[in-house]
Amino acid sequence: MAGQDRSWPLRAGRRTGRLAAVAALGAAAITAAAAALGAPWAWAGDRPAGFWYGTDSRTVTVPGSAPYRMPVIGGSYGGYIGMTGNWANLEGCHKIVVWSAANAAQANTNFTTYHLGVGTGVYYFMGGPGVDPHYNGTTAEAYAWGAAQAGRALADAAKLRVTYPVIWADIEIPGGPSNYTPAFDNGWNHVFTAPCSTVVKSTGIAASVDRADFNGFAAYVTAHSSYKVGVYSAPDIWASIFGTGSAASIPNTYEWTYEPFTSSLARPPVGWCLTGTATCARFFGGVTSGSKYALMWQWSGGGGSNNGVGDFDQIDGNRTP
Repeated sequence: MAGQDRSWPLRAGRRTGRLAAVAALGAAAITAAAAALGAPWAWAGDRPAGFWYGTDSRTVTVPGSAPYRMPVIGGSYGGYIGMTGNWANLEGCHKIVVWSAANAAQANTNFTTYHLGVGTGVYYFMGGPGVDPHYNGTTAEAYAWGAAQAGRALADAAKLRVTYPVIWADIEIPGGPSNYTPAFDNGWNHVFTAPCSTVVKSTGIAASVDRADFNGFAAYVTAHSSYKVGVYSAPDIWASIFGTGSAASIPNTYEWTYEPFTSSLARPPVGWCLTGTATCARFFGGVTSGSKYALMWQWSGGGGSNNGVGDFDQIDGNRTP
């Protein structure tokens, strides 16, 4: 995982350190990868009915013509979720925003023309209170910082063809400075000397202040758009930021989890579990896989479980709000 600080004790967020090389893989290379993995290229498709395979972030080469199919594992190409914005980009830190116009177009073609999948969705790479240029330790300021990020997220999303009704707040601990962020924890647990600084000014941010940041984001999205609010995170990262008390509770918020995950593509999910295994998606903040708010699982790929192809997601289309 390029650019990740392995000395950071928590499992790092999986957005950081994407391998740009996956974008260069052609259809022949994808097919070869499938054979090498022993994965079923002619996989019957995602199941049970209503579930879809999808990808997120960097471009994954989807071979062939429409209707498009998932690389390596087969089945319909059921959706693409891309980064619409980045707090560090908002603050002028010269970091990147990861968007695949190719995958978004393919997902939207499947959705609108062939009625397959959910089309294209977006996430915003959020900054915690500790990278707010106006940080003062209050919940009021954290709320305003969250709202400011939501405003940028909606403005960016308006420039894209988005069909999925949930806008995702990406809340994670990257683990080290990278081309995504200067702050090793995105400012959720440490206050930095400046938004683009890597230098810690103080340690420890109250869970209530962190939660106010997210609340500001969610309230702004709800008041200024028709989008539903969702969170991309994982159980251990969520608890490390918001604790286990009331600040961590989001039982009525849509979720996209990335734990557990695997580098293998040989056993694609059936429902919320990898085929023939006891490895199943785990959600957070009071949401379980049985909840209507459990919508997605990034089960392979990303920083920490590179599979050589890209980020693979499981999407429950039955629960699309």
